[in-house]
Amino acid sequence: MQDELDDPVSRSWEDYWAIALRRRWWILLPLFLVWAAAWGVGRLLPSTYESEALILVEQQKVPDQYVVPNVTANLQGRLQSMSQQILSRTRLQSTIDRFHLYPQPRGLNALLKSGDPVERMREDIKIELVDAPGRPGELTAFKMHYSAVSSELARQVNSELTTLFIDENLKAQTQLSENTTAFLEKELEDARVNMADQEAKVASFKAKHLGELPSQLESNVQILAGLQGQLQNTQRTLDAAKQQKLYLESLQQQYQSAQASLGSVSGDPNGASPQTLGQKLLELQLRLRDLQSKYTDEHPDIVALKEKIAKTEELKKQNENAIADNQKEPQATNGVDAASMEQVQRGSPSSMMQVQSQLKANELEISNDDRREKDLEAEISGYRARLNLTPETEQELTNISRGYEESKSNYDSLLQKQMQSQLATSLEHRQQGEQFRIIDPPSSPEKPSAPNRLAFSLGGLIAGFLLGLGLASVLELVDVRVRQEKDLEGIVPVRVLVGIPRLSTQRENVVRAMRWWAELGAVTALVMLIVLGNLYAFYKG
Repeated sequence: MQDELDDPVSRSWEDYWAIALRRRWWILLPLFLVWAAAWGVGRLLPSTYESEALILVEQQKVPDQYVVPNVTANLQGRLQSMSQQILSRTRLQSTIDRFHLYPQPRGLNALLKSGDPVERMREDIKIELVDAPGRPGELTAFKMHYSAVSSELARQVNSELTTLFIDENLKAQTQLSENTTAFLEKELEDARVNMADQEAKVASFKAKHLGELPSQLESNVQILAGLQGQLQNTQRTLDAAKQQKLYLESLQQQYQSAQASLGSVSGDPNGASPQTLGQKLLELQLRLRDLQSKYTDEHPDIVALKEKIAKTEELKKQNENAIADNQKEPQATNGVDAASMEQVQRGSPSSMMQVQSQLKANELEISNDDRREKDLEAEISGYRARLNLTPETEQELTNISRGYEESKSNYDSLLQKQMQSQLATSLEHRQQGEQFRIIDPPSSPEKPSAPNRLAFSLGGLIAGFLLGLGLASVLELVDVRVRQEKDLEGIVPVRVLVGIPRLSTQRENVVRAMRWWAELGAVTALVMLIVLGNLYAFYKG
């Protein structure tokens, strides 16, 4: 029999509904009491109003291709840096003192909140980053939230905080830009000094090796070629002068022989044969052509040579005339040239002295040409030495110039960056750079943001309902009774033949009806209280 009682009995929804009706007050009363307690706790907690402001990050008004900004940090990093400065104890304590925030907590607030006003204010400040529409990850704005015990106080403090952020951003942007410009100016000055030192080294090296520099290689080659050409011309002139000297010496000997030959006949002749003069004249003309190919007609050598040619032509003409006269009156002169003897006998322009003067001039010319040849050879040797030293000088100059080029490149780069930084700093001073601008000013909230009294109310409602169901279930399991015909089927092996209905008197029916209406009114009142309480929590917060 006991085993049969222990067998589980399957229940339908009608059975559960019957249990709920039987245990209705064990469900409704805990539900209402727990809800009321939660609702009351929600009402006892202090209200907190949250003010919200939207701040847009305006981009630089001048395109970046014209002015490169000095500040390149992203919005998140800049906000973090500014937050550390604005949320410092000194700044926040000043705001707390100005608005008389966070008095000493009492009662329940003393248990729930920290006693440090600065820490409490930091907890009440929240910064929310806003992504650009359609471009996730790109931050273009941020929201500033502040919670206070009253709506107006939250708005005022949030307005103060947004002003601090805007001012701090402008100050930080300007200060950073000015610091960047000052740093670049210092680096530029150091680069200028370094470049001047390198430039002085290069100038000193060029002055020391003047004529051996790689840039003078082409001019040195041209000068060397010109000197070599002059040397060749001088050598040719020197050779011609030496030949002329030999001719004059032979002519002088002929005159001396003629004088010696005529000395025994008449006393002192001085002359030269027309053939010798013709040969000399030809050599002088050839030498004149050679000089004319190199110099102008006003050159002293050409003028002197022309005078020499004129005198030689005149002497030749006189000798020819003398020979012609002598042919009319032939005389024996012991092998001496008749024209020479005639010149000696005439004693008119002294040909002998002319030859001697020409010989002296020729010797002087040879001496000058020889000295010029040596000078040219010395100059050629010097320029060849320069050309030989050019590769070594070029290597040394390259090593010295490398430092100068690096210094100049660094200086030019710093100069360009410094000019760009000055433009960016000027842009910040004119407030044309990246700035914060308030799109939505701090709001004045109508409902508190915390605590969420509707959530408290609904949570209490759910908790009370679960508690009521739990109590009803426990009572139903403890109170084992036979209430329906099918309850007997599980414990009695026989069928039920007759069922006796409940018999009530008129008085019992009246009492039962009154109780039903009273319970209905009570349930209706409880439901109305719960609905009204939730509506109040929803609209009033």
